[in-house]
Amino acid sequence: MSIPDLLRAAVVIVAAYLVGSIPWGVIVARAAGGPDPRSLGSGRTGGSNMMRAVGPRLALVSGLLDAAKGSVAVLIAYALGAGALVAVLAAFLSIVGHSRSIFLGFGGGRGVAPAFGALLVISPLVTIAILPIFIGVIAISKYSSLGSLSASAASAVFLIIQVAVTGMDPWYYTYGVGGAALIWIFHKDNIGRLLAGTERKIGTPKVREAVPPVSGERGQGPA
Repeated sequence: MSIPDLLRAAVVIVAAYLVGSIPWGVIVARAAGGPDPRSLGSGRTGGSNMMRAVGPRLALVSGLLDAAKGSVAVLIAYALGAGALVAVLAAFLSIVGHSRSIFLGFGGGRGVAPAFGALLVISPLVTIAILPIFIGVIAISKYSSLGSLSASAASAVFLIIQVAVTGMDPWYYTYGVGGAALIWIFHKDNIGRLLAGTERKIGTPKVREAVPPVSGERGQGPA
């Protein structure tokens, strides 16, 4: 890469992380006068905790805004002509920013929404293909985490196939594998509970877990 290319890549990567770090769950909950999602359940800022904090409608709003973070990150890379490698890095950084937000003391969600948003720009076809898997697994199992894990694994397989068949830039193989890997890493505690049979199903009575109290902008839930 030339120096201008490196500078452009650096701008895209920093912007992607900062966009990914925007804590829409906390912002929406505060705007609605609801409790901070970090003070409930798992202490995360994603969809499940937002449903506990402000209900399904506002959880959907924050989820769509979180998904937009991944889309915007990739679109910034495309708009600046940064190429597939930088677009993939931007997608990764939006997921990391969401899960390790600089605005929340490096806490946040599990990265599912921004990963979905990034995939929507990279491959609308794969995005459409995994939606029935995500919805179906949750509907059958009542486990939100299992739906996310299943859909992310399927997206990796489908994107790899699409790249191989259509001749997309090989760097998108990296997003297929790496994006799913990040989702699984950030679901490590959920995976443990699923294996132990203690993961909470959607619709079961809410039990408050031990989460450190939120204090200003520095509060965060467990990793």
